[in-house]
Amino acid sequence: MLLEARTRAMPRISLASCSEIGARRANEDDVRSGHVGSAWYAVLADGAGGHRNGAVASARAVQALEARSVEGLPFWSPEVLTAALHGAHAEVLAGQGNLPLSERMLTTVVVLWVDAARQQALWSHVGDSRLYRLRRGSVDFVSRDDSVVQDLLDAGLLTASQARKHPHKNQLVAALGLDEQLEPHTLASPAPVEEGDAYLLCSDGWWDSLSEPQIIETLNNADTPQHWLQLMGDCIRAQHTPNQDNYSAIALWVGDPWDRS
Repeated sequence: MLLEARTRAMPRISLASCSEIGARRANEDDVRSGHVGSAWYAVLADGAGGHRNGAVASARAVQALEARSVEGLPFWSPEVLTAALHGAHAEVLAGQGNLPLSERMLTTVVVLWVDAARQQALWSHVGDSRLYRLRRGSVDFVSRDDSVVQDLLDAGLLTASQARKHPHKNQLVAALGLDEQLEPHTLASPAPVEEGDAYLLCSDGWWDSLSEPQIIETLNNADTPQHWLQLMGDCIRAQHTPNQDNYSAIALWVGDPWDRS
């Protein structure tokens, strides 16, 4: 398998990120991304908690996951990724101290690892920050939210339209920093990457403001990952949503997404 992988040209990876405060008083999202050789990583977290503890939680999570992404090279695997999530969970728990329940800090997280040399991707998430994969002009994968509304959707008790307006749509059932045992949603085995794949990691303030057709249309009109984020951000800002949540995203392209061959 290794020999076969080396006979194919290594795909070109390009990446961009952004994090906006929206209409909130502080930005509790955090993003980190980079690469070591042919191994690329992207980490996004959306914190929650009183007195800026959400920002502390997301920062602790992304710092821990960035460090473990680099330390784990070149032995990335589902087991290593899951262990990295548990390590980040421990870091957030360690910062709780004697905080009362109303002030405890929590954070969602979504992580993507892409090994360009092996042409494989791994991802995992906890909470309602999402990963989208767009392939050949359509969304072919979206991570499943750890939320009350997602559970109601799965049970057939809500429609997608009702879910978008549900008063408890931001209520999580899992997050880093909760006392409950953590069960990250890690891909069972590495997924092959294809030329033209586009990945989008984003907080709920981002995806809740965009439809899938908008995500696809902006990708089709974008020249670079940064341009794609700009076009999606323009759609969010054009809505002038009162009390707009922080909105953050990371875009990673494998080659050229408009190449549908």
